[in-house]
Amino acid sequence: MADESGQSLRPPKGRTWAPAGRTPVLPVAYSGAGRTSIAGLICIKPGRRTRLIYRTLTYHRRKNEPKGFGEKAFQALLSVAHAQLGGPISLMWDNLPEHVSAEMRTWIAAQADWLLVYRLPPYAPDLNPAEGIWSNLRTKVLNFTVHGIDQLTVLIKSRLKSMQYRPDLLNGFVAETGLAISDQA
Repeated sequence: MADESGQSLRPPKGRTWAPAGRTPVLPVAYSGAGRTSIAGLICIKPGRRTRLIYRTLTYHRRKNEPKGFGEKAFQALLSVAHAQLGGPISLMWDNLPEHVSAEMRTWIAAQADWLLVYRLPPYAPDLNPAEGIWSNLRTKVLNFTVHGIDQLTVLIKSRLKSMQYRPDLLNGFVAETGLAISDQA
């Protein structure tokens, strides 16, 4: 199950505690410059621990720099996942234009010996366990101030890294969808 998300320097809104009568204020270095894009895969294999494989792209608003994940970046992520997992991949994917483009369909067809893609309905975030990653990540970056897009990328990577070592959390994201995982080959 794969999905992608992004975060700019504009911090997500959240709640916190403060002494009575004192509104907590966190300084924000928001200048509107840049964005961190994240693509993640929740990998499930019966009998093995659930894994999270992710990649980030940092957009600094430079000329010819990609703003987010395109076909080539998704192809690279899936190829790396295939190498790390050491076996065929059945991928559940939404209908993002980069996922259904002619270039991507051609590439997927060429990888038919190890890649099988199932499309989610047009708008079904409740069926995509990877959405749990982004929801959890948003709570992990609340109340942190960063002073640049590179610092935000480091913060996001550290939070995703900690999720990689929590297979029960990843299993919870899958369970929340109501999808059943079977041992059938």
